[in-house]
Amino acid sequence: MDLASALTSFATIFVVIDPVGMAPIFVAMTSDMAPAHRRAVAIRACVIAAGILMVFGLFGNALLSTLGISLAAFRIAGGLLLFLIAVDMLFEKRTERREGREADADNHDPSVFPLATPLIAGPGSMAAMILLNSGNEVTWLDRLEVQLVMLTVVGLVLILFFLSAVIARLLGRTGILVVTRLLGMLLAALSVQFVLNGLIDLGVLTG
Repeated sequence: MDLASALTSFATIFVVIDPVGMAPIFVAMTSDMAPAHRRAVAIRACVIAAGILMVFGLFGNALLSTLGISLAAFRIAGGLLLFLIAVDMLFEKRTERREGREADADNHDPSVFPLATPLIAGPGSMAAMILLNSGNEVTWLDRLEVQLVMLTVVGLVLILFFLSAVIARLLGRTGILVVTRLLGMLLAALSVQFVLNGLIDLGVLTG
């Protein structure tokens, strides 16, 4: 366990989940709810999402082994998936899809779908949890560190959900788009690093 790996894990999970970008979506989904109901939806969504991500972090590698998928192959596939998410963030496609899911959720409790999954615990964050917990050099302390980082990020999501109305007013649509693009650039760089690590594991590249 060290500060550098914790920061890498935090940056990866934070950027993939994108709590700032989800705040205005949460506002729109819960605009007609009473404050107590809105808080209950936020808490339920974050608890369910944390549980899903924890399972993928703890048992994702075992699932890969059962399916006969090498860690190197998953690193490359996960890196490519995260890169596609980064491209979506840079070109606003992710926001458009989230707003579409928001429209679909108008007539029911959105805490499980689409908030918990796929907005918080989506394919990208699930892949990130497996990637961050993979590798022969990863110890149980490292896995514990990743879980704690994930819980910290989901905790930030919950806080931002509680403050979402204020954040949406302060940033405005332009501010949210700027933040999303900056996070997209960071995620693109991290995803390329995952692919390079996978190619090194396969012996295609040398470290």
